[in-house]
Amino acid sequence: MDDYLLDKRRVRKAFNRAANQYDDFAVLQHEICSRMLERLDYIKQKPVSVLDAGSGTGFGMRELSQRYPEAHLISLDMAICMLQVSRSRVGWWHKLFDRKRYSYVCADVEDLPLVKNCIELVWSNLALQWCNDLSATFRELHRVLKVDGLIMFSTFGPDTLKELRSAFQGIDGYRHVNRFADMHDIGDMLKSAGFAAPVMDMEMITLTYHDLKGVMHDLRSIGAHNATAGRGLGMMGKDSWLALQTNYEKFRQNGKLPATFEVVYGHAWKPERKPQVTAEGAHIIRTPFKL
Repeated sequence: MDDYLLDKRRVRKAFNRAANQYDDFAVLQHEICSRMLERLDYIKQKPVSVLDAGSGTGFGMRELSQRYPEAHLISLDMAICMLQVSRSRVGWWHKLFDRKRYSYVCADVEDLPLVKNCIELVWSNLALQWCNDLSATFRELHRVLKVDGLIMFSTFGPDTLKELRSAFQGIDGYRHVNRFADMHDIGDMLKSAGFAAPVMDMEMITLTYHDLKGVMHDLRSIGAHNATAGRGLGMMGKDSWLALQTNYEKFRQNGKLPATFEVVYGHAWKPERKPQVTAEGAHIIRTPFKL
């Protein structure tokens, strides 16, 4: 078994538990969402159907609802408590007059319960890192997008939590930090899934803390628990915790402990399928055969 395979039941449980306090600690998530929204300023598309894949407590969806006041907005998350919090934060006037604009779907982005060609904008802020098969996930998102539809997302890259990963080395043989896909590999996955001309870029964002407890507390408070198959199944012992603190202290700068996040941004379009041309010049469009 792949030690980095995510236990989706554990992930769902962690996010359900974190839902009510999530926004109090999701400073990084909200900041990245705001930076993604700025990128939409350069997109001329005015979608009438928007899917927020991994919508959490609805911070991004509420911003998108203002940007696209005529759009049907679908919030999708695998944690039902996240969707309940999201729905509770929609103003009563929207619930009364615009209730048909909002849909809430509890499902995994890796297996979307949506028909093909129904969405014009897929938006996903820091959710794709919780997918076990990112290539298959992109194929799913491509399936539900209409032709000329846009996917815009953020996720974490390999250097995310590099200090914590390094500090755990030599303490035990377990996996403590998730595996994150490289930006260039993500671009290749998009093209393989059928997306056109993906645009990828990244930036490093570093949060600072007084101590290691602060780092771990923030991660737990947003549901970012270790859900890998190779994780330890018991509590960390006192000696291991002291060793982890000692190792992490090596990264202290200017009196603070850093926690680095490699943030990967991407967007791509679903192109119209182009016909293949044979040697004789005849056009062939491949479609599923039906009896």
